[in-house]
Amino acid sequence: MEPDIIDKLLAEWRSERSELDASAMAVVGRVLKLGKILEKKAGLALRDTGIYYTDLDVLATLRRSGNPYALTPTQLMQSVLITSGAMTALLDRLTKLGLIYRKPDEKDKRIKRAILTEKGLETINKAIEIRFEEAHDSISVLTKKEQKELAHLLKKLLLSIPD
Repeated sequence: MEPDIIDKLLAEWRSERSELDASAMAVVGRVLKLGKILEKKAGLALRDTGIYYTDLDVLATLRRSGNPYALTPTQLMQSVLITSGAMTALLDRLTKLGLIYRKPDEKDKRIKRAILTEKGLETINKAIEIRFEEAHDSISVLTKKEQKELAHLLKKLLLSIPD
């Protein structure tokens, strides 16, 4: 297998600071690099749907919640990796696109639930098919067994590090 950017960085650190153990970066560096690449690929795959990757994250969370596809901003934030300020801007954007509408919560009128519109439901149903296909393409270099092993190892690592 040919060297990658992480191999290059590790070799440079061995040359410059040989007393340091940079071996963990063989995993961490690649996970970080892959995350950026995979997010960019997902964004490009979604280009024709008219939504961005962060839009997909919110719409998919609403879609997974089941009918009536309605969640509070707090519930959305538990599933999406953005700040509360960014969430407000994103919900405003999705509302302007006609993909969601906002409605006061029946129990607490101060809270405005985000609810998928028919257009939002159609958009996420199409976009998630594209997203899953792109994800499968991204890992197709691995055998099914390797995919399962990698998923297990990444889960083990993820569960061991508090967020």
